Amino acid sequence: QVHLVESGGGLVQAGGSLRLSCVASGTTSIINVMGWYRQAPGKQRELVAVQGSVGMTNYADSVKGRFTVSRDYSKSTVYLQMNSLKPEDTGVYYCNAEGGHSGIGYHNYWGQGPQVTVSS
Repeated sequence: QVHLVESGGGLVQAGGSLRLSCVASGTTSIINVMGWYRQAPGKQRELVAVQGSVGMTNYADSVKGRFTVSRDYSKSTVYLQMNSLKPEDTGVYYCNAEGGHSGIGYHNYWGQGPQVTVSS
């Protein structure tokens, strides 16, 4: 019911910045939370940053103070501003949306995220 399309990603030097965008389409009215997960080579997928309602955010400890997640609710879009990037931030970044209600259940929807590579 929800389709996610991401943009951004690429190769940056350590200390640089990058901005990711993800727009949802379909039954966007059921979305409760949008955000970002990432998966590094040989690692499990991990939460990076998510946002529910205004002011309600959750960040991984490793990105606090460097990354900022934000949502444009009217456009069903979530952004990830990444500053002071480190080589360990390298990975595939997946946009995520959680949505549903008690009548239909709850589901997670995933984008096919771009690669983010941070060089030393």
